[in-house]
Amino acid sequence: FYLREIQMEKNEIFEQRTDLSKLSETVEKIKSEIGRFIVGQSEMIEFLIAALLAEGHALIEGVPGTAKTLTAKLIARTVSTKFSRIQFTPDLMPSDVLGTTVFNSKSSSFEFKSGPIFSNLILIDEINRAPAKTQAALFEVMEERQVTVDGTTYKMEDPFIVIATQNPIEHEGTYRLPEAQIDRFLFKIKINYPTEEEESKILSEHHKRKHISDLQIIKPVINEKGLTKLKSTIREIHVDKKLIGYITQIIQATRNNPSIYLGGSPRAGLSVLIGSKAIAAMRGRDFITPEDIKQVCKPALTHRIILTPEKEMEGVTPEQVIDGILMHIEVPR
Repeated sequence: FYLREIQMEKNEIFEQRTDLSKLSETVEKIKSEIGRFIVGQSEMIEFLIAALLAEGHALIEGVPGTAKTLTAKLIARTVSTKFSRIQFTPDLMPSDVLGTTVFNSKSSSFEFKSGPIFSNLILIDEINRAPAKTQAALFEVMEERQVTVDGTTYKMEDPFIVIATQNPIEHEGTYRLPEAQIDRFLFKIKINYPTEEEESKILSEHHKRKHISDLQIIKPVINEKGLTKLKSTIREIHVDKKLIGYITQIIQATRNNPSIYLGGSPRAGLSVLIGSKAIAAMRGRDFITPEDIKQVCKPALTHRIILTPEKEMEGVTPEQVIDGILMHIEVPR
């Protein structure tokens, strides 16, 4: 009888508190639709979907030709919502992004003409090609979901997600992103070249399509209302106090590490927490685990820390430093 009661208590403890069947089904459908064009890059796709569910911005970094822009466009097509693309160039002005006030001669009044940032899902291609003045125009809208022009504030519609791409190799005609702007991205996703097997499959699939890349065949998987429901589901994911402490220790360690000049901000800790919730939900769990936290640490933290000049000269990467931090912090049980 005693053993049976203990078993019943265990079942109650591990009983699923939040229904994640709809979320899991949606995630699989999105992956399936994207898989019709993209071979491999599973980590990039997973973190992009996690950013979508957490309504966080994502920065994709990779060399040209690795399907950064295509993947972002495919993600946008799976969500039935407004989409706009902005190509950043050195001559781009803030008004080209936000919009401007123009005089209407018929009504003898000034009217605000909104720019391409007024959308739900925005793809900013080659974000590091615009100068500092244009970069600064994104500060308010990315953090506060609003735009202020000529003293008037315009709220953005929900959802509002920015997916940006940049090339880490080419530096001519590019500008370093301000730390304040980089910190506004939930994830920085670094992508590499495909494996030999994946590259062979890419060529075969391209040959079968006869060079036709019609994105119209991608079907919307979810609409705005459905996405809003899934986002509320993410907020309900359970987080144990020990794991809150674990995230806190990681962020504190980035500020006290001798290899790091600038550590993670409080927003960095929030990004790890929110990202872990999204990953856990995508795994079909209504609670996060230390493994979820470890998985999101690199995309959530590497762009938020700055190494000391000495470590940069030695060729040390932020990823290596994060690995070292995770290795030395005891995992809660």
